[in-house]
Amino acid sequence: MKVLKFGGTSVGSPERMKKLLDIIDPSQKQIVVLSAVSGTTNGLVEIGQAYLKSDKPQAAQLIAALKAKYEDFIKELYLKTEFLVLGKEVIDYHFDLLSSLANDFFTGIEDKIILAQGEQLSTTLYHVYLQELGVKSVLLPALDFMKIDEDGEPDIDYIATHLKPLLQKHGDNKLFITQGYICRNAFGEVDNLRRGGSDYSASLIGAAIGAEEVQIWTDIDGMHNNDPRIVQGTKPIRQLSFDEAAELAYFGAKILHPQSVFPAQKYNIPVRLLNTMEPNAPGTLIDSNNDRGEIKSVAAKDDITAINIHSSRMLLAHGFLRQVFEVFERYKTAIDMITTSEVAVSLTIDDTTYLDEIRAELNAFGTVEIDVNQTIICVVGDFRAEKHGYAAKVLEAIKHIPVRMISYGGSSYNISILVKTGDKVEALRSLHSRLF
Repeated sequence: MKVLKFGGTSVGSPERMKKLLDIIDPSQKQIVVLSAVSGTTNGLVEIGQAYLKSDKPQAAQLIAALKAKYEDFIKELYLKTEFLVLGKEVIDYHFDLLSSLANDFFTGIEDKIILAQGEQLSTTLYHVYLQELGVKSVLLPALDFMKIDEDGEPDIDYIATHLKPLLQKHGDNKLFITQGYICRNAFGEVDNLRRGGSDYSASLIGAAIGAEEVQIWTDIDGMHNNDPRIVQGTKPIRQLSFDEAAELAYFGAKILHPQSVFPAQKYNIPVRLLNTMEPNAPGTLIDSNNDRGEIKSVAAKDDITAINIHSSRMLLAHGFLRQVFEVFERYKTAIDMITTSEVAVSLTIDDTTYLDEIRAELNAFGTVEIDVNQTIICVVGDFRAEKHGYAAKVLEAIKHIPVRMISYGGSSYNISILVKTGDKVEALRSLHSRLF
């Protein structure tokens, strides 16, 4: 069985939703994971923000506007009156739910319920469309099997235990439709895998059932060797190892959710990145194979904050770094890069929610300097110790650009460089010219 995930742009219009059957083969056993229709999640976020501000009139206005878009959507999606009526019932149900939240004491729990409506709408409307065509399919509610634990990590054993019986219950069926992104948490409440989490859902489902392959269908023909929005002449990468793909996804390649590689890697499930606009393009295959001696791609991650702690206490001080890391642990703030010297440590974060609190605690260790508007440039490829000259080639390409930090040796698959965001475009273009 294969798992096929389609993103928001792939279901972003009635025409595109209809074209999914050019890719989906109902005669083959498949689980189809759908994101919300493009633009929907942003609209739902705005509705939640209005409720959080107790601005019920604004929430009602936003709900009405989004509902009107869906009412126009189904007029183009369905041809027969009876299915148009079914589609209207689906829309009414979900938007009545959104409106009813005006009567509740609004918390983060209700906000998560709002965010879950997008995927539930897209999957149910598509399921009704397949019914209109006479294509047999089963709608599997992700909230019946997708779960995260108290640390927000997916519980694959739970997913497998609850998903497999649902598939067996409908053993005569081959096509299953389910939602990406949404799940339940350890307390049984509606939750999610965060933005872009539909990729993660597909990978988790693939791992849970031991899928033949996970396919991620987007609007670009695979992962490119640089950012095509900034650099001219980029090319799709035909093959990446799991480790290389994980580095690229984490450090800025938007085509793939950063966490989605790990379940597939753990259970050795190949992942293929494909383009719904060009279904016959080969895309990018991510698997356990590793092409030795190649630089594969360059990616950039913006909105980085650099923190430097300078302290003479570091010199020969046992446990100093542990104490520094514990500050970030207390505030659940991940560190991207780190470099150290005898008297200073520099590191980067991308979540500044608790930056003031972190800075206040770090002041106890020494002088703290903070630089904002930084970008991590990540060069991914084969950087094992026996490979000569690759690191020099990377640094030579950006010798004219001020560099704040360099991280090399922590992984055999990347060199990370911190520069000012204003220098990002020049860095990406210079690296592309020199490396490719």
